[in-house]
Amino acid sequence: MADIINLLPDNIANQIAAGEVIQRPASAVKELLENAVDAGATEIQLIIKDAGKELVQVIDNGGGMSETDARMCFERHATSKIQSIDDLFQIRTMGFRGEALASIAAVSQVELKTRKKGSEVGSYVEIDNSLVKKQEPCQTAEGTSIAMKNLFFNVPARRNFLKSNAAEMRHIVDEFIRVAMAYPQLQFSLTSNNQQLFHLDKGSLKQRIVAILGQQYNSRLVNVKESTDYMNVYGFVGKPETAKKTRGDQFFFVNNRYIKSPYLHHAVMSAFADIIPADSFPLYVLFIDVNPEHVDINVHPTKQEIKFDDEKVMYAFIQATVKHALAQFNVTATLDFDLDPSIQALDAVSKPFTAQQQEEYTHSPLYKSFTQANQAHMIDKSSNSSNLKHWKDLYESNKTTPNTDGYTISSYTVEPETRPAVTYESQAPSTASVIDERWQDTAADQKVPVQVHQQYILSQIKSGFILIDQQAAHERILYERYMRALQEAPMATQQSLFPQTLQLPPADAVMVSEMLPELQALGYELEPFGHHTFVVRGTPADMQSGNDQATIEGLLEQFKHFGDLKIDRREQLVRSMARNNSIPAGKILSAREMQNMIDELFACSMPNIAPGGKFTFISFKLTDLARMFERGN
Repeated sequence: MADIINLLPDNIANQIAAGEVIQRPASAVKELLENAVDAGATEIQLIIKDAGKELVQVIDNGGGMSETDARMCFERHATSKIQSIDDLFQIRTMGFRGEALASIAAVSQVELKTRKKGSEVGSYVEIDNSLVKKQEPCQTAEGTSIAMKNLFFNVPARRNFLKSNAAEMRHIVDEFIRVAMAYPQLQFSLTSNNQQLFHLDKGSLKQRIVAILGQQYNSRLVNVKESTDYMNVYGFVGKPETAKKTRGDQFFFVNNRYIKSPYLHHAVMSAFADIIPADSFPLYVLFIDVNPEHVDINVHPTKQEIKFDDEKVMYAFIQATVKHALAQFNVTATLDFDLDPSIQALDAVSKPFTAQQQEEYTHSPLYKSFTQANQAHMIDKSSNSSNLKHWKDLYESNKTTPNTDGYTISSYTVEPETRPAVTYESQAPSTASVIDERWQDTAADQKVPVQVHQQYILSQIKSGFILIDQQAAHERILYERYMRALQEAPMATQQSLFPQTLQLPPADAVMVSEMLPELQALGYELEPFGHHTFVVRGTPADMQSGNDQATIEGLLEQFKHFGDLKIDRREQLVRSMARNNSIPAGKILSAREMQNMIDELFACSMPNIAPGGKFTFISFKLTDLARMFERGN
């Protein structure tokens, strides 16, 4: 029988490896930037065209490569970072596997120019689909320039899986920021389609954070720094007022390598638990220095998922460090056993306690009740007992009439034939009065819908009744309204009396720039103002204006959520707006609002399903109800 196992050709093996290492243009950006850092560069330029599909180029002034190294760097598992197996446990460089350049060359056309410091002539290498097309001497600056062109030109199926330019550019900006944030002592720049998006000069970590995220953070950062024999933690966290509804301003670095760790993120969130809303995310840029022996970074090809030998220690230390930093800068309450100067100035502290005052206080009933054994719980009946005589009258005057279940009965001011079923409220009387007002303007001959647990709407129909999910129903209504605005007539815009300035994270700003035409059709009037900033001059006419920043941040968060689905940008945006602007569970609706929602829902082309696939209502027939009640017989 003939042998059936063969070695794969290098170009096929490299393409298989590229599937793990180079998944999109941002993957190549990450690998090339990290190589530039490892080369000892102090100035690094990133040039992008067509969101990386046409060109990704990194130029650095690092050590450069010799003629032989320029050719060898494209071989699989060829690296200068490690020499033996022991080196894997002492890694301080960004790269170490030797797969990145081989993977890039397998799925693109690569041009490399490099010159070592002190050399008179550099080397030029041209590679196409893992095959070396040309290698010759060239004149170039000291350092390395590597250009990746026409990504996935030989793997069209994978190129078709790339998302829109806006989405791919957002990933590129994310990777650029992560590397630039980790090395504030280096100069970075990013140019996209001949437009410079970033120019980051050398400086301190705080200066780098402000340069990337915005000048408004300059006075809103809290320094974090703690050191132990096991690990060191340093960096900055944002004050509570910088917390946002969207993610994006959270960075963890272990030995200067960006990582993703939901476990450590939870540690920071728990430190902020009592000072920011539950649905908000704090800003933090935290660096962890730990002996490489305690960390395994060889877990995933992207090296963004790592393992610690003792995660519980890491969690507790980070949580305590962030809490201590917030307390140290008076962001949270803390116990301080040193007397405050304002307390020391009080009469009770500064003035002497005379013998006469001491005599008066020691003969008081309060003093005796606390100093005599078994007396601290006793009430002196002879002292001010008259104040307690009428406590029963006070209780009786405020007591409500309970029903047999112990709840306060709230009745509605409706005609008898339209009166809904009696509702039992365990809330304060003020809540019941609010609910009463819902029914006072309702017509006597109209069937009144009922809100159940401020989440569902119960409405009677001929064959029984329906139970409507108010949020899902409103989401369907808004979805069809916004879709009509994009396809037919744009929505009206309500001009803002005082335009608001909207400061966004860089990746979100790129995304909003791409969506401006659609946002304008949906009633938003946004104007770019430079450096990831927009001016909000108008909002949709049917939307309550005011906190436009929170509204747009919520929209972006929903947009990122739907970005994981295979839907086009318009559909993604409309779903996001419908979800973000829909009436949430817990909102009290008037009878008229509920009836309007029911009428609008059943005027929709698909009233029974929300855009995300959730049911908007469930119907109950009288025959089904009768059958359910007869089961016990």
